[in-house]
Amino acid sequence: MNIRKLAKDEKSPIELLLTADPSKSIVEEYVNRGDCFIAEKEQQIIGVYVLLPTRPETVELVNVAVVANQQSQGIGKQLVEDAIQKARLKGFKTIEIGTGNSSIGQLALYQKCGFRIIGVDLDFFTRHYLEKIFENGIHCRDMIRLSRDV
Repeated sequence: MNIRKLAKDEKSPIELLLTADPSKSIVEEYVNRGDCFIAEKEQQIIGVYVLLPTRPETVELVNVAVVANQQSQGIGKQLVEDAIQKARLKGFKTIEIGTGNSSIGQLALYQKCGFRIIGVDLDFFTRHYLEKIFENGIHCRDMIRLSRDV
C-alpha cells in the first residue's frame, strides 16, 4: 500500500469521502481547504483522509475512510498513523479529530492511536445535517472531539 498526497489536478475520491461524512458540500469544502491523501493498492484507491489546518500549530484529521472490502485489515490505523507523521513533518504540534457519538469503531481506533477525548459538541449533527444519521443502531447527534500531541 502506498499513501500519497492527491495532486491538485486529480479528482478527489468523493464517493469514498462521503462514506465518512454524508454532506457533499462539507466534504468538498474540506478537500478545497486541506490536503487530501489517498492510499493505493494495485493502482486502486482503497483509503483516504484530509488534513485541514485549523489554528496555528493545529491540524484536524477529517474524512478518514477505507473502501468496504478492505476494512478490518488495519488500513484505517495506517491512515491515522500516516496523518500523525505528516502533521509532525509539517511542523504541527497538535492533531485533532472529531467523530460521531455512534461511531464506536472509530472511537476505539482513535484512542488506540493515542488520541484523548477533549470534549463533546452536543447536537452537532442535528444542527449541521438536514437528514438524521444512524450508525450501529444509534442516532448520531453529538460530535466527540479528540486530540493528541504530534
